[in-house]
Amino acid sequence: MNFGMRCHDICPKADMDTVFDAVKNNGIDQIQLALGKSISGYDFNYGHYSPGFGRLIGRKLKERDIHVAVLGCYINPVNPDEKTRQAEVSKFIEHLKYAKAMGADMVGTETGRYSAAFDVVPYTYTEGCYQLLLKSMRQIVSAAEKLGVIVGVEAVHDHTLYCPEMMRRFLEDIDSPNVEAILDPVNLISRENHQNQDQVIEDAFKLYGDRISVIHVKDFVMKDGEPEFAYVGTGLLRFETLMKKVKEQKPYIAMLLENSNPQRYHGDVEYLQGVYDRM
Repeated sequence: MNFGMRCHDICPKADMDTVFDAVKNNGIDQIQLALGKSISGYDFNYGHYSPGFGRLIGRKLKERDIHVAVLGCYINPVNPDEKTRQAEVSKFIEHLKYAKAMGADMVGTETGRYSAAFDVVPYTYTEGCYQLLLKSMRQIVSAAEKLGVIVGVEAVHDHTLYCPEMMRRFLEDIDSPNVEAILDPVNLISRENHQNQDQVIEDAFKLYGDRISVIHVKDFVMKDGEPEFAYVGTGLLRFETLMKKVKEQKPYIAMLLENSNPQRYHGDVEYLQGVYDRM
């Protein structure tokens, strides 16, 4: 297996050297890096990128033998405010330029909600919202194809791509080899389907397993009828189902622990590897 963590779960936001030293010192060699959540002392808003700065980050990572599996730029591509939506698309396209300089595998995002405040609203699940997602993503993917960079897209049960079937449709409609899927099984679990989680996981691999390039790993419990985060192995996720599909279809895929911490990381990896080995 091929494990890692989100960088901002490893240590508090700080200067580059402090953050990357913390990653190295905790024995972690693969990360998801959200620049604005991890690095202090720099403005990561649109227009502040330069190739030299990208190379600087890349060099500091390489010196410590740290690989960026996902450069996180989690925007809301269906923001109903047109000016804000376009600004977020521009920000994502700029991150595509960071990615190559840093050697990142992809730039990742979720698919958002039709709400300027990012609230859960019914219109998110409509055809109109889906078409707005396609409009944003076609701009992004056009840039990605020109730059030779991969866009990672993650489905979430209360976002525009809310189920495996919608992710399959999106991949077919966008029709680009520069788009891959990030699978977070817990993010596909909802109040309605949590008792059928095996089917949800199997559907994801059946419908777009060929396009899954990264897996986010966490656990969940049900609280007041809704799924809530839990540490790996302490909740209800059937890791046996997930690892069986990984072993069949995606050995050595990057698996990034979410909401973990350095104290838990190596034990969680040992647990996950044990499940994988039993399959």
